[in-house]
Order: sequence, then structure tokens, then C-alpha cells
Amino acid sequence: MSVSVLRRLGIALLAVALLLLLALILFQLPFVQARLGWRIDELQSRLQYALAPPDQALFTPDPTLSASVASTLRALTPSPSPVPSDGPSTTPAPSVTPSRTPPPIPESVSLEGVVYVDQHNRWNYCGPANLTMALNFWGWPGNRDDVARVVKPGIQDPDLDFIQRGRWDKNVMPYEMADFVAEQTEFSVVVRYGGDLDLLKRLIAAGFPVLVEKGYYEADYTGKVAWLGHYLYTTGYDDPAGEFIVQDAYLEPGPDMRVSYADYIDGWRSFNYLYMVIYPPDRETELYDILGPWADPAWASQYALETAEAEVETLTGMERFFATFNKGTSLVELLRYAEAAVAFDTAFELYADLGDDDTQRPYRIMWYQTGPYFAYFYSGRYQDVVSLANTTLNETISEPTLEESLYWRGLAREALGDVNGAVADLAESVRLNPNFDPGQFHLNRILGG
Repeated sequence: MSVSVLRRLGIALLAVALLLLLALILFQLPFVQARLGWRIDELQSRLQYALAPPDQALFTPDPTLSASVASTLRALTPSPSPVPSDGPSTTPAPSVTPSRTPPPIPESVSLEGVVYVDQHNRWNYCGPANLTMALNFWGWPGNRDDVARVVKPGIQDPDLDFIQRGRWDKNVMPYEMADFVAEQTEFSVVVRYGGDLDLLKRLIAAGFPVLVEKGYYEADYTGKVAWLGHYLYTTGYDDPAGEFIVQDAYLEPGPDMRVSYADYIDGWRSFNYLYMVIYPPDRETELYDILGPWADPAWASQYALETAEAEVETLTGMERFFATFNKGTSLVELLRYAEAAVAFDTAFELYADLGDDDTQRPYRIMWYQTGPYFAYFYSGRYQDVVSLANTTLNETISEPTLEESLYWRGLAREALGDVNGAVADLAESVRLNPNFDPGQFHLNRILGG
């Protein structure tokens, strides 16, 4: 090869290197990251998911731990009586019963005064956008960024703008939204499991819009349909059409979108029929009168449990998995952790058996719901907490940025004697979300701060 050819090749390689360096420098600029960051993030996710499809990741509970808990539960469960008994059943009845028949409601209602807010041009803004709509309805003057600065502040890197800091926070939990209402506004909030369509319609008819957490399905770049979590602000209903009127911060058409009752239930089921109502404190008596027995969170969780148990017997496939998962969630809410752990064991078995068709397994479920961590940790199954967190953080997401999974793995590592690992996980949970108080509390506790 001649000297001139080598020189031209060297110049070409240098030019390529300089272009790459220039591109790297430009990408550090906040406005460039705002426009191109999501594309880089998507490309990274696609490459990783192509090599290791996340819906193929399976968590298998430790059979020894699972069998031990199941055996203990069997020993504590009374044998069935050969004759009917007047004594209490093993499943307690709901602690509150309706005192009267609810009054009739209109067949159609569409609330006025709703200000639509979308989640576009932001990272994972479903929670802030929906909570802003719910607060704006009652006159709160803030916007979606005001909410996000508290519930998903993101990594406090001075080289990143506000939008980019929140890029890695994949989800805002219902309790974080409820805390925002209670601590940052003059309004109040009720959060319950086990809602139903009739209750939603009665709330809306009385002038109380309802925010629910639900799942939906969307085709990914491979053409397979993937399940994701979503919040949905519900502001009306139409019985003749069999539809709810919703404000969808993400999906088209967005404002005043219509969703059939059947589709609404199918999506809502995957979050155990969780709902929240934001309201002015001076209307609390009115709201609680409408809620009736749901005013008692224990009653609501018991009702959700009974709903899940009934659905487990009638549903199949993906929906049976969600119903079984909901059973575990309700048992956690009732502080019946060992029973919840067994329910989640069954749910993960069902998950593993889901068919490989055009719909992926709902591999994101631990991004949004943490009931299994509660159940396994408080029934002493610390290694299962670690294993589930490892699967979630390393195999279902492109980057291990779920503060809740890091938090629970940290607590379980501490329980297993790995204090250094616990400190590392808790510190990372707080780095990802500086407002994550549980992580900061236990980090301070371990370090003696």
C-alpha cells in the first residue's frame, strides 16, 4: 500500500473520529438530548431486548422456601367441619356493609370543567399529567412539571436539564401521587383497591372524577403486543353506549376519549381495580357517603380479594395471571403476607406457562407493582426478594433504574447479612430518586445517620 493511500486512509479515520467526538459533544447539550435522547434510549433498549427478550425472563421462587411457607399455612388452617358451623369462616366477611340502597343515577354524565393535559415531550409522564388533570379540575393552579419535580425529580446531575434528569424514572407509584396531594396541595385524596363500574358511575354522577391505574397493550418494534401500565382520568359515562368518557394523556384521540365498559374492565383488572379520588376537604362527608363500605380500606381490600378469587376460577391465560396476582396484592393489603406469598408463587407459575403468541408476557409488571416484595420479605423469604429483584432489574429493563426494586433488594440483602450490598442498593435508590424517603430512611438507619 502506497504512502499516499495510507495518508488518505489516516485522514479518513481521523475525520471519522472527529465526527464521532463532535457528535458526542453535541449530544451533551440539553436541547440536543431533549430531541434525540429518546431515540438513543430506544435504540439501546431494542438492542438489549433483541439479544435477551424481556418477556422470556422468568422468576422461579425457591421451592424450599415456598414449600416451607405453604406447609406452615396448612398447619395453621383449621380442618373443614363435617357439618355446617355457625362460627367464623376462614375468610373474614367485609367489615362494613352498605347501610342503604344507593339512589338512582342518570344514565349519562359528562363532567364539565375538565382541562386536558398530555404527557408528551416528557419522559414517563403519565402520572404527573393525570394527577395534574385531577387537581386542575378542583382549581389547583399548578402544571405537570410542578408535580414531576416532587414525584420524579430524577438524578440530580447539574449537566442535565429537568426533563433529562427524570428520564430513568419509569413509573410514579399511586402512593407517591397521594403523598403529593396530601403534602403539596390543599386537597385530599382517597386511594382504594377493589373498585367496580357502578361505584365509578356513582362517583362521577356526584361530581367526583376518578383516576384509575390500568394496563393497556401496544405493539412494539418487533410487531408483538406488549403490556404496559397507565393512568386514566375518568370524567364521564354513557350507559346507552356502554362507554366511559376518559382523558387519556398518551393514547389518541386523548381528550374525551371513549372506552367500552368491557375494555375498561379488562385494563383495570391488571391493577386490582385501584382507583383514587381527589377532592376538596369540605366535600369529604359527601364523598364518603357515596363510597359507602369502600370508605373502609380493609373492607375494600377484602372485597378486592373476593373479586380476585372469583376471577381466578373463571378466567384463563393472561387474565387469570392478573387475577391471581391481584389475590396476592389484596392479601398484602390485609397484612396476610404468608398467604400472599403463596398466591404470588402461583401467579409466577401461571406467568411462566403463558403461551408464546403475538402477545408478550407482561414483563413490566414489577415496574409498577411491588406486592411480591412485601409478601416475600415479611414472610422471611429474603432470597426470593433478591432473586425477583435481580430478574426485574437485570432482565426486564434496559437499565436497572427501578428504585423500588433496589430498595427491597437492599433490605433483603441486609437481612441476609450483606450490609455492603444493602448500602449500595439503598444509596442507588436515593440517587435515582432523591425524594424516595423509604430508601433514605433505611440508608440513614444502617449508616447510623
